[in-house]
Amino acid sequence: MSSETKVISMQKVIGKGYADFWNFKGRYRVCKGSRASKKSKTTAIYYITQLMKHPKANLLIIRKTFRTLKDSCFAELQWAVSALGVEEYWQVKESPLEMTYLPTGQKIYFRGLDDPLKVTSITVKNGVLCWMWIEEAYEILSEDDFNMLDESIRGTAPEGLFKQITLTLNPWNEKHWIKKRFFDAENDGDILAKTTNYLCNEFLDDADKRVFERMKRDNPRRYQVAGLGDWGIVEGLVFENWEEKVFDKDSILQRSTAKTAFGLDFGYTNDPTAFFAGIVDEVAKEIYVFDEIYKEGMSNQMIYNEVERKGFKKERIRADSAEPKSIDDLYNFGLQNVRRARKGPDSINNGIQTIQDFKIIIHPSCANFLTEITNYTWAQDKFGKKLNKPVDDFNHLMDAMRYALEDIKGDAFSFD
Repeated sequence: MSSETKVISMQKVIGKGYADFWNFKGRYRVCKGSRASKKSKTTAIYYITQLMKHPKANLLIIRKTFRTLKDSCFAELQWAVSALGVEEYWQVKESPLEMTYLPTGQKIYFRGLDDPLKVTSITVKNGVLCWMWIEEAYEILSEDDFNMLDESIRGTAPEGLFKQITLTLNPWNEKHWIKKRFFDAENDGDILAKTTNYLCNEFLDDADKRVFERMKRDNPRRYQVAGLGDWGIVEGLVFENWEEKVFDKDSILQRSTAKTAFGLDFGYTNDPTAFFAGIVDEVAKEIYVFDEIYKEGMSNQMIYNEVERKGFKKERIRADSAEPKSIDDLYNFGLQNVRRARKGPDSINNGIQTIQDFKIIIHPSCANFLTEITNYTWAQDKFGKKLNKPVDDFNHLMDAMRYALEDIKGDAFSFD
């Protein structure tokens, strides 16, 4: 490794708008922001530079589910290492997911809340575990889960270091505990609660900016949240009959009245492909959500590969009938039981009404399903009166669930 000193301009790498975030040393640093607000990239750059500056510091990265870390925080931190031109100083491993600063042996650890024992049992070899970054913190619906994480950052920090937890999130839901705990709290010097948006991102080109201008024109409600970083106002939820709960799907499937159900909603550039995996018990009136796929930019081949990897290749899958070519592709790739969801009059509302008669139990690993169901609302007119149709937002997994459950006994409906 070269011992040559590198001089890097942070302003050239990440731009402006985050000076208070960068310099804050209190216990809780919370940043809610819109898409393209630089919050994740700024945080990644911050931690790489600070770890290289403080030889006794170690970092723990948390998301609700471990499997989402590789394509989010792990990728962002690799980008930061490259952007700073310090690749020769870092060892990057995917098994286990880990990054090591070679001159000192400092570590960046990656953990998911779906394996809490691995979160609370980390022992560092060099220095102390003093920093934690919780990405997509809105996924953590239980404040008790956060308290567990908070308590894991404890002990005395060496001179010159400080203990800190950083939360970055999209502000989808104003009723989330994060708003009350951090944004509505009296500032005692231990909390920085910051809002950012795409307007502080100097690196967006005109095409990027036009995406937000179209959103502002065509979907003002979404623009307030996804564009400006304001809290989402969630009123009139479509589904209120649900709970987040750990369960064993194999035990549920031992019931004679239980059967699996799988649904697929296609997306690509702006919308994610959403795959729903659940169990329905029509006698107990229960729906169990146990797995999901939720990702943008998936080709049909990629969808097939992921469904096969999860072990659902031979299952009966109901897919959005608006894309017959995609369904044919999946069939030819090897999903021999993929079928088009049926069409019918008033199909969306009929499907919603049927599902509303069931209790929905959601496994904590299905973070995207939890995000959608807590934000899937009825539309309103300009006077605030609820309309008899849902908002066309946070509905990808909701649609996939309805496709999957189209054969619930006694209902001959399908979905647009």
